[in-house]
Amino acid sequence: MTIPHHRPQRLWQNIFRLLYMALGIYLTALLLRFPALSLQYASTGLNLWFQKMIPTLLPFMILSGILIRMNLTEGVVRLIHPFLRFLFRTSPNGSYTLIMGFLCGFPMGARIVGELYGSGKLSHWEAERLLAFCNNIGPIYFFSFALPMLGIERAVGPFLIMYGLPLLYGFMLMRVLPYFRWMRQTKMTGLVNCGQPTGTPQTSGLAAKPAQPSLLAAADEAILSGLLGIAKLGGYMVFFNLLNILFVPFSHLSPMILGLYNTILEITSGIDRCGQSFPYIVLILLPFGGFSCIGQTYSMICHTDLSIRPYLFHKLIQTALTLLCYALWQPF
Repeated sequence: MTIPHHRPQRLWQNIFRLLYMALGIYLTALLLRFPALSLQYASTGLNLWFQKMIPTLLPFMILSGILIRMNLTEGVVRLIHPFLRFLFRTSPNGSYTLIMGFLCGFPMGARIVGELYGSGKLSHWEAERLLAFCNNIGPIYFFSFALPMLGIERAVGPFLIMYGLPLLYGFMLMRVLPYFRWMRQTKMTGLVNCGQPTGTPQTSGLAAKPAQPSLLAAADEAILSGLLGIAKLGGYMVFFNLLNILFVPFSHLSPMILGLYNTILEITSGIDRCGQSFPYIVLILLPFGGFSCIGQTYSMICHTDLSIRPYLFHKLIQTALTLLCYALWQPF
């Protein structure tokens, strides 16, 4: 008598359901036991969202939404696209995603990928790989908040690691690895092809360009979409800040362990709590962004068939590379 294959899967589902239920009961008990502390954590997340996230992200969400809806993204990057195409094999919309993702920071890279891919302006191949390295901490946040809070004055080294590694990773992901894959396929088939390596489309070809809406219509849609997106991000900020209460009964743990937990959970509150005590922990975890940023990224792509798992895998690799860099070279 054979055991059906679906039984082990159902067993794991039941185990996870029990774990989620236990975690929910534990969290509810902590909220009732420490109401003032729960209010403080929730207020911290709400204030960060209102004071930091709305002013810095909402304008970019609206502006980018207008450009995407009016099919202006390719024109915006026309001058720099040939250079980015040479390095990363990006389409014009891919070059726009790369630039905006690095300039605006979490989770704008994921939002732009989701919007462009959802409207057929990026291929699945390009969208998935751009998402792997274009959704990072923004330079304004990095210089104006992270480095001062960590007490770091010599910023050149951390800056090069923070942004040089993802760019190098993207170069390997989009240019080098497809080339070696193409060479291996060529050797296996015995064919000589001087064109583009297979599996690396330069344009999506998923859909024809839609009719360009008016400025007011595009702005109206972009504002509504931006408000919905920023509201979802606020919910994630409040929820993940509230999860800091999980370790309150374990306050006897070392400050390093608690700081590591806070930073992995939500990067902004982690920076605030770690301060200048553990700067290397924060710098190493900045590329990961914390589980709050993972959740925010998921909210930006959940309307598409893009998966969060490859994104999480690539972020873990970049975090490991960052750890290696700081282990080999301490820039301050």
